[in-house]
Amino acid sequence: MDIVVSAFMISGVLFMLIASIGIIKLPDFYIRTSVVTKASTIGLGLMMIGVGLYFNTPTAMFKVIAILVFILVTSPIAAHVIAKAASQIRVAFWKKTELSDYVKADGTPGNPKTVKRRYGRKSKSK
Repeated sequence: MDIVVSAFMISGVLFMLIASIGIIKLPDFYIRTSVVTKASTIGLGLMMIGVGLYFNTPTAMFKVIAILVFILVTSPIAAHVIAKAASQIRVAFWKKTELSDYVKADGTPGNPKTVKRRYGRKSKSK
């Protein structure tokens, strides 16, 4: 059982390591957010499974399942909301990002590659 628990824990740590490298190496905010959310969710899930197997009690398993459900529900939603907010304030995309579908969508605030904005200041309306 110790080998199985160790395998889950090491796998989770490797996913978290990939997420931390992704923060440094990836080219723009949106790609970083996507990769970090996915890798950290999977990494935490694997580590929590390892914790549940290590303690091997019904109470621990219930807590692990509750944590997993909470993380699997909230993490992707939080990442989407953060990326949507970044889009609304026109955080720049990577120059190689294909934005043809983004620009055609209803309610799009404008092409983020061409629209300039001063962040942190309210724009004066005419």
